[in-house]
Amino acid sequence: MALVAPSGPLRDERDLERAVAATRAIGWEPVVGAYVLERDGYLAGSDEHRAADFNRFACDQTIDGIWCIRGGYGAMRLLDNLDYAAWKRRPKALIGYSDVTALHSSIGPRADLITFHGPTARSELTAFSDASLRAALSLGGEPCGEAPRASVLVGGRARGPLVGGNLALVTALLGTPYSWSFDDAILVLEDVNESVYRIDRMLTQLRLSGALDRLAGIAFGHFTDIPPEPSDEQRPLSTVLREVAEHCGIPCLANIPLGHIADQWTVPLGAIGQLDADARRLTIER
Repeated sequence: MALVAPSGPLRDERDLERAVAATRAIGWEPVVGAYVLERDGYLAGSDEHRAADFNRFACDQTIDGIWCIRGGYGAMRLLDNLDYAAWKRRPKALIGYSDVTALHSSIGPRADLITFHGPTARSELTAFSDASLRAALSLGGEPCGEAPRASVLVGGRARGPLVGGNLALVTALLGTPYSWSFDDAILVLEDVNESVYRIDRMLTQLRLSGALDRLAGIAFGHFTDIPPEPSDEQRPLSTVLREVAEHCGIPCLANIPLGHIADQWTVPLGAIGQLDADARRLTIER
């Protein structure tokens, strides 16, 4: 399993040590990118070096997967310089979330590949997250399932390809060649450090673009570390999400185990999912 840093910089070598240990704990042999400890301000080194690590492993026939060590920002800057043909020639796993959304939405559709919205390699995996990751990567078992703490915004059932990830990245890629196709899809979304009004603005952008009108279903994950605003009591996030769900009129859940949380599902993006909102369940077709 290759370890790369396509976005923000690692805090220090302890991040890398934790990523190597996590990889070995699952039973994979870690292969560390040449430039993972570089830093260029808020980036993990230059665009050229981050893309070089990524493309090297995409072309390497001995590498079965690429696990991103962290998110942050920067993956979007690589999209024009990735070797998509290599992913098509030699399919392999891509694992990560948050800023890694840009890689999921660009590589998955171009390589006709299922990629994995799951923990980054430096994460300290809980038993819940570890079990979901193993189920997703082994193609056995169910990586998602019931979400008893989820809220039903609109009931019903939906079936379609799973798309989405981090809300900020999903909206940032609208109008580019790397945006998801939303046709008859189930959209999963999460984010962190975004004010309620900013979440509202991004969801409104999705609505105005027409993306939401083409969906089969929506499953909102967690929106964590929301900066407090005085207006949040009068207009909380729950109101914003319910408005979106009611506008779409399609099956919709909120608060599934997805996002910057300890217990998170690994969601196979591009796979066919079945959303049963009334049962608070998201399952994957094999």
